[in-house]
Amino acid sequence: MTTTAERQDLPVEAPRKGRKNNPEKTRENILQAAITEFVQQGLSGARVDAIAERMHTSKRMIYYYFGSKEQLYVEVLEKLYGDIRHTEGKLHLAELEPREAIRRLVEFTFDHHDRNVDFVRIVSIENIHYGEYVKQSNAIRSMSTTILDAMGEIIERGQAEGLFRAGVNALDLHLLISSFCFYRVSNRNTFGQIFQIDLTDEEVKARHKAMICESVLRYLQA
Repeated sequence: MTTTAERQDLPVEAPRKGRKNNPEKTRENILQAAITEFVQQGLSGARVDAIAERMHTSKRMIYYYFGSKEQLYVEVLEKLYGDIRHTEGKLHLAELEPREAIRRLVEFTFDHHDRNVDFVRIVSIENIHYGEYVKQSNAIRSMSTTILDAMGEIIERGQAEGLFRAGVNALDLHLLISSFCFYRVSNRNTFGQIFQIDLTDEEVKARHKAMICESVLRYLQA
């Protein structure tokens, strides 16, 4: 791990002149390389040198854009949480009948976690660090309120139409949905070995997706 003192000894390397620079693309490429490194090595084991090697650039360039390995890690968290929140915003939940809106949200969460193992692994790594870096990000907290607001609106509509029972808390419902979808990915290797089940099997996934949808809708039922 490069310390602050060591980092200060490194001259800042600005993007080279004489060729077209695309700072946003460069940042995105660094973030993608960093995701791979953090997933494979964790925060403590990840090396900026290794990220630079993946990028075919220098670690000075990485420090130019992100300042430190820790800040790069925080921005990786923001990117991964931002991806799921951004896509949730495209589900048009407010336009759907309440039960259908919940079903779409559950199915999306299930599919997102299943297809984005890196997200699950990074969140697991952050939990090892007791959420120390998530709490540094106002952006993650801010963007995460959007899904609770959307769920609260769906719940209220469902209650007004006599479809959903009273006393449902949006945060509790979010936890119920996320916990199942997350666990079956985060623990697929241990759970799979212990119980000899392949959680990546398409038939198993279809069965589990139907199960969590039905479970959530039955929980909400008036």
